Amino acid sequence: MAVYTNNISINAGEDFSLPLTILNNAGGVLNMTGYGASAAMRKHATSSTKSNFTVGITSAAEGLITLGMASTVTSELKEGRYVYDVLLISDANLKSIVVEGSVLVRTGITS
Repeated sequence: MAVYTNNISINAGEDFSLPLTILNNAGGVLNMTGYGASAAMRKHATSSTKSNFTVGITSAAEGLITLGMASTVTSELKEGRYVYDVLLISDANLKSIVVEGSVLVRTGITS
């Protein structure tokens, strides 16, 4: 599967949602029927502390997923830069990172 970079911003204390289309190695849409997915962010790749995203497969046939994080989770994040990735697990238990990137967590002035 193709791995692509997608850098994101999250506003602390707000709900976060990001729709993504997953592509195969040929650049076409990956049919994710039978797949599971998970995603997490950490301060750096080897950090033992992580924050998990919810991952919803919104259309397996069209390769569509949505990453999410509730405001109750984002409110606990400290301002700064993080890294994240999205892991797919096939029905044959093959694991592949399909999206990775940096996360900028921003705190707001008005609450």
